Amino acid sequence: MKNEDLLFDKIMQSFKEKITKWDYFINWTKVFGNIDPIEKELNLLNFLIGKEDVETEAYNLIKQYPQVIKAFPTLIAVREKSIDILIDTKNFIYKNYSFNKGKLTDNECKELANFVVNSGIGAILKDKKVKSLVDYATGVEVGLDSNGRKNRGGSLMESLVEEFVSDTCQNLGIQYMPQATSKKIKEQWNIEVVVDKSSRQIDFAINKNGKLFFIECNFYGGGGSKLKSTATEYIEMNRYWNKQGIEFIWITDGAGWKSTLKPLREYFDKADYLLNLEMLKEGLLYTILG
Repeated sequence: MKNEDLLFDKIMQSFKEKITKWDYFINWTKVFGNIDPIEKELNLLNFLIGKEDVETEAYNLIKQYPQVIKAFPTLIAVREKSIDILIDTKNFIYKNYSFNKGKLTDNECKELANFVVNSGIGAILKDKKVKSLVDYATGVEVGLDSNGRKNRGGSLMESLVEEFVSDTCQNLGIQYMPQATSKKIKEQWNIEVVVDKSSRQIDFAINKNGKLFFIECNFYGGGGSKLKSTATEYIEMNRYWNKQGIEFIWITDGAGWKSTLKPLREYFDKADYLLNLEMLKEGLLYTILG
């Protein structure tokens, strides 16, 4: 028990505070990938900058170039192609605005021109608060993309772990598969795996001469109930895969664990393999698979 206490203490003491890499901040490919399809429409809408009667000019522009409405969601920083606005708060009456119509009636053009004004975009254009809607929309996309940082933390952990998995498997002359499913494992390695749910996807599956190792990895910069539920889920997952002769390796890290040690210790006591990034650096994955 003393050795186990020392090992768990080592895991606990070597958690990383952050794993921020350059690609964590902004996914520029995604940003410009969202701007490119509406760049022409944004340039057409630049015509409205500095116009005194924005609503009338917007009506004329929409009537002549109805495709410009494709850019409206980005201008108000939403992803939806259709939104409902509460226009009567006493009777809860909503008005729907759709931005993906090909042909517009005269009335729809008027309503969409009115949308430009009521959304606040009209005032920005009239007062020349922006000089280019392409630049403005790029800024909006950067802001929207920053919301994805939480998910990128998980992706960063996966990319870090894959560097170690790839090197280890290459050195040992064995195969691995990222984002593995039972179907892909059957097709590529002809090994049957019974999954608990059809959507089950394993971060990494490793095939050592027909013996499977499954790896799940995650990084928690902050605490919360998610950590406890993950540890509980992985205790069951470890048991489930072990019954099929599959070894389960959980690689987790992050300062969030420092305030949630009890469920992690419970997993540590009930499962065979718990690693963090420091242990990968020390070559423990090679030791396990070797």
